[in-house]
Amino acid sequence: MQQRVSIHGQWSSRLAFILAATGSAVGLGNIWKFPYITGEYGGGAFVLVYLACVVAIGLPVMMAEIMLGRRGRQNPINTMGTLAEEAGRSRFWSLIGWSGVLAGFLILSYYSVIAGWAIAYVFKTASGALIGVDAETAGSLFGSFVSDPWQLLAWHSLFMVLTALVIARGVQSGLERAVRWLMPGLFALLLVLLGYSISNGAFVEGLEFLFKPDFSKLSTSALLTAMGHAFFTLSLGMGAIMMYGSYLAQDASIGKTSLIIAGLDTLVALLAGMVIFPIVFANGLEPAAGPGLIFKTLPIAFGQMPMGIFFGSLFFVLLVFAAWSSAISLVEPAVAWLVENRDMSRIKATVLVALVTWALGLITVMSFSDWAFGFSFLGVQKENGLFDVLDLLTTNFMLPLGGLAIALFATWAMQRKAVTEELAMGEGLAFRGWYFLTRYVTPLGLVFVFLNGLGLL
Repeated sequence: MQQRVSIHGQWSSRLAFILAATGSAVGLGNIWKFPYITGEYGGGAFVLVYLACVVAIGLPVMMAEIMLGRRGRQNPINTMGTLAEEAGRSRFWSLIGWSGVLAGFLILSYYSVIAGWAIAYVFKTASGALIGVDAETAGSLFGSFVSDPWQLLAWHSLFMVLTALVIARGVQSGLERAVRWLMPGLFALLLVLLGYSISNGAFVEGLEFLFKPDFSKLSTSALLTAMGHAFFTLSLGMGAIMMYGSYLAQDASIGKTSLIIAGLDTLVALLAGMVIFPIVFANGLEPAAGPGLIFKTLPIAFGQMPMGIFFGSLFFVLLVFAAWSSAISLVEPAVAWLVENRDMSRIKATVLVALVTWALGLITVMSFSDWAFGFSFLGVQKENGLFDVLDLLTTNFMLPLGGLAIALFATWAMQRKAVTEELAMGEGLAFRGWYFLTRYVTPLGLVFVFLNGLGLL
């Protein structure tokens, strides 16, 4: 087959792609969500299951998504339509692309608001506003902050502007240049904070909690949560990895590259846990504090520690870096579609996508403000209005279904010859292992995640 070429250009090197894809994968899910769900589900046993799910579910789908992106060399919608036609299948498979682009829109609309919280907390921490606060005061400060729609709107707007500025500059000048700074910076900040945690936290206790499994704490809910998070944290099913794959050079190994990306993403999650839990235990705080662990619990610890202002500010800068590197990947598929299908300039497409996403973000802003209202959705009471619905719809439904469709298309709809040609792994043990996992094991796991999202398990 004659190799296609992306009109948007390509990464200058395999390292650039690894940094970009790792940046897409590393985000709030690693530093905000992973520690609190690990705390909720008892620590070590949950971590072991999560690692197994990354290997058995996340990695196979990542390889499939990159493979589809590189073979199509277009935005996810056009890529799936082209590859379906090439395989002699219905163009309805392009719905995978539509679903991914829409999921990216919806996720970024609320992701941007949460990222705005992180920016705000950089300044709150640096100003010394959190020095000496107790649990009640920290909770009250956070509550008054998120209930003020004008504050949330300002920080949400700032984050969307930062994201749009990167996207408008293109693949090499924008995306690649940003991740070349953001990702090394993120790892450097993590290592500095890890050193702080080792010297000022209950490090051994934190490590035992994170890595010493207690299988009595493992429930069906924990298994399914680990499975779903392994998938979510790698940015799969939302078009971002497929889009980034379309910019990957033809001679780069998809298998090795995917393994490095999944490994780096998992390393960041584990390092975040090694930073957070020793600080939590050293200050007698509760590891199972839920989503408030980062914004309500950790500020108490940083506010009571030597040099807590400096290291607390660094932590929230880290959170902003992680969110920013993920956000740019969520915008890219929609921008690429407008450039390819509506003949827009990249700058005009970026402005349009950013404005629509910003407007959708108003739903989340209002959900946390005094205008919020609670209601029931699929039998579950939703405290934070439409924000909870968006989170549930994307994380529990759209992403697992998108990943399931990707796995099925790559191993059931595409010709095996085309798959082996693109992966360039031959027909050896590694390829057969990936093919078996992606064809049978991964779809089954994603079906369970989807049924759990429906409340049927």
